[in-house]
Amino acid sequence: MAASSIIAFWTVAAVLIVAPGADWAFTLGATLRGNAVAPAVGGLVTGYAVMTLAVAAGVGALVAGSPAALTAIMFVGGGYLMWLGIGTLRNPSSPVAEIGAPSRTNRDTYVEGIGVSGLNAKGLLVFVALLPQFTNPQSSWPLAAQMIVLGLTFTLTCAVFYALLASLASAVLLTRPAAARLVSLLSGIGMITIGTLLVGDRLLQ
Repeated sequence: MAASSIIAFWTVAAVLIVAPGADWAFTLGATLRGNAVAPAVGGLVTGYAVMTLAVAAGVGALVAGSPAALTAIMFVGGGYLMWLGIGTLRNPSSPVAEIGAPSRTNRDTYVEGIGVSGLNAKGLLVFVALLPQFTNPQSSWPLAAQMIVLGLTFTLTCAVFYALLASLASAVLLTRPAAARLVSLLSGIGMITIGTLLVGDRLLQ
């Protein structure tokens, strides 16, 4: 597989990753829960890794060719994001509020992260529509192997970026309770908005 294809895909994928969205909102919310960063990023990465294997196995092509399947995934993903967003608005995280307060376990956060990335419209765009365009049927590499390499490129880039985002947010927000609470509320609103747009877009089609 040509290195130029991997670099070209990485360039496009990096632009999509750094664009604020559901992953951003989820990562920032987890950051404000202190030790939840690792399971949150781990969950996001696991979700994208599973999506990589599914696309390599041919599931992506089946989903792309089925409008009903795409609609169902968008509805489930949108509803899931709205549910997480409402939960965040009901109990916004802040450094002060989290001291001595019960919170979700690391396992809960990890599972939520898998759901956020696994049902993420941005992830679907990358893996179902974008990724196959950077493969080469004439390559000596099997098509499935090419998709795994590209999918893991996206996944590892996500891991690095969201870990850095969490570290930056932690340094800035954990010493500023008011700003942290505001960011938590904005994260909840962001997830609700993205979920609503996903569902609304499918209803209008």
